[in-house]
Amino acid sequence: MPPLSDFAAQAGSAIKAFAEASSDLLIQPTLRLGVTGLARSGKTVFTTALIHHLVEGHRLPAFTPAQEGRLRRARLVPQPDDDVPRFPFEEHFSALTGERRWPRSTDRISQFRLAIEYERKGGWRSGPGTLNLDVVDYPGEWLLDLALIEQSYVGWSRATILGTRRAGRAAMAAPWLETLKGLDPDGPLDEIVAERAADAFKAYLAALRAGPEAVATTPPGRFLMPGDLAGSPMLTFAPLDRLGESIRPDSLAALMERRFEAYKAKVVVPFFRDHFQRVDRQIVLVDVLSAVDAGPAALAELEEAIDAVLLSFRIGRNTLISYFFAPRADKILFAATKADHLHQTSHDRLDALLRLLVARAMRRTEAAGARVGTVALASVRATRETTVHDGDLVLRAVSGTPEAGEQVGDDIFDGSTEAAVFPGELPASAEAVLEGAVPPGSLRFPRFRPPVIKPDPLGRPGDLPMIRLDRAMQFLIGDRLS
Repeated sequence: MPPLSDFAAQAGSAIKAFAEASSDLLIQPTLRLGVTGLARSGKTVFTTALIHHLVEGHRLPAFTPAQEGRLRRARLVPQPDDDVPRFPFEEHFSALTGERRWPRSTDRISQFRLAIEYERKGGWRSGPGTLNLDVVDYPGEWLLDLALIEQSYVGWSRATILGTRRAGRAAMAAPWLETLKGLDPDGPLDEIVAERAADAFKAYLAALRAGPEAVATTPPGRFLMPGDLAGSPMLTFAPLDRLGESIRPDSLAALMERRFEAYKAKVVVPFFRDHFQRVDRQIVLVDVLSAVDAGPAALAELEEAIDAVLLSFRIGRNTLISYFFAPRADKILFAATKADHLHQTSHDRLDALLRLLVARAMRRTEAAGARVGTVALASVRATRETTVHDGDLVLRAVSGTPEAGEQVGDDIFDGSTEAAVFPGELPASAEAVLEGAVPPGSLRFPRFRPPVIKPDPLGRPGDLPMIRLDRAMQFLIGDRLS
């Protein structure tokens, strides 16, 4: 039987959900959108571009409310949760347009609210309306932590150690596994030993994230993004080997288990209760191209990560009861980012590859009544399309300004010189990519600087170029502005 505290937490969540749903119906409609993604997927850029296009009212052909001229205005207003940091839109927009650099990565939760004023399409609800769009931006590593809620310390330790046997992980795991050999789970409780074990484990997690797979599927996510928890005992634990089914009191294993449970109770569960389970719609950004270039093992890891992400969501079609007491996410969009690194002829192929990666999880999700979509996009387009000639061959290429220090072949760029780059092409068959049709390292993806954005004649911010961002917006919020 679950402990009384679990029932109390569920009751508190239900009361909060009921209050928010009642406010939604009686005062002003609100849609809560979660934005997350795996490492280096462009979460901050997506969120910045979303605000920019809605506030500035730019042309968005695939976003029906804008295309039909029914968007009146959108403005940033005070957010609903005063205990959550505000998303620093102005800072990120200035970095993109003024300094031509990509904003700093998401390393904590943040939030903003947009009040979107629009004209309804007609019928008995015709006339002006307002939708409050609450966007919660958070690191994808925190999302993968939700799997820990159902795990025991012993089970997590065994699964994590087993994960070191995957292809490509032996060298990264070797220093940590060597440290692990010298740790006796039944040995005396020793703080210095616990810190040494935790440091070795964190070094392994950091190596995983810096490696070619870079999808950071091994929790705990806060170990790499500690924030104000840096140095806390809750982040000073690690898996141990040779664990029995029972743990001896006052042992090293008992200390690790206690901190593992504290991490779940004081970090993971509050995130789930206060933020995650209140999300109505969700977008998950994925750097598919990096996984493609790393090879089939990285793609298999990415597919597993996506499946774990979907398993974390409370999904399905909302009934009247669930809407008031336990709201579910009824739409989830997976987005393959950095589509501007490829010529447009490969954009549909990138989308097809993402659909293949989410196919297994998608069937399970749609059976619960939720809609899952995919799109290949570039929230801010850093390149334009061109052609290059290689003898008699004419190659479809992209042109932009590579960042200083980026290298393609023998060329090292200075950060101000434009270059045309042939990135390679994705095969027409997504299955062929999973089978290794793209040799690791064969694609060329230098990191480009953001494009030059000039103000319009009236001094207003210029339009951030994008690829299919409007399609993502239509899937996520278009129906709520009808």
